[in-house]
Amino acid sequence: MANTKSAIKAARKSARLTTRNKATKTRLKTLHKKLLAAEKAGELEATKAAASAYVSAMDKATKSGVVHKNAAARAKSHTAKFSFAK
Repeated sequence: MANTKSAIKAARKSARLTTRNKATKTRLKTLHKKLLAAEKAGELEATKAAASAYVSAMDKATKSGVVHKNAAARAKSHTAKFSFAK
């Protein structure tokens, strides 16, 4: 357990940010699964809509520091490769 006042505050902040990060990452995973499902089904419009939502969510996660910018760029590149190339 934290002993100092600043350590107690840091522990509270860490718990709050962990919750936020977990929710954001779960949302990203869900959107990615929807994208893959739409791609597998061969639905072009659904794939593009899912890709757009995924890229947008990835940008927001990067902006808030949940995902590293290079990891987001790589994910967006992979998304564009198989969804916007058709």
